[in-house]
Amino acid sequence: MEDNQILSATATIGREHYATRLQARTHVLTGDEPAEVGGTDTGPRPGDFVRMALASCQAITLRMYADRKQYPVEQIMVTVSNGPSDGKTTYTSDIVVTGALTADEQQRMIQVARRCPVHKILTNPIEILTNFSIRSAQL
Repeated sequence: MEDNQILSATATIGREHYATRLQARTHVLTGDEPAEVGGTDTGPRPGDFVRMALASCQAITLRMYADRKQYPVEQIMVTVSNGPSDGKTTYTSDIVVTGALTADEQQRMIQVARRCPVHKILTNPIEILTNFSIRSAQL
């Protein structure tokens, strides 16, 4: 697991509004903003990546668990949403499993979904340390 490792992702943006090159390990993606806020809509918004991170983590964790327990699960679909809340951020995770599970297996799958690494990150105290430096532009 990644708990004891320092992991990183890099976002690089030039003068484009607001297409951003994102890199994590060997994977390169594009983040952006919708056209209605001045972006070019060439990729997901930053908040979309948070929702996708939780959805994919829960889906992968559930698939791993179902495979290990040999549950008859054909498909797992996780939809994560969030919206305005009363002074806090609330995410809703809707999980749909295609397969025949007992009531006990269903309850266990709910528990497992809440234990995925991204869920743990988002529900534990988070501290963000920000460093800032200036590099001279080269002409």
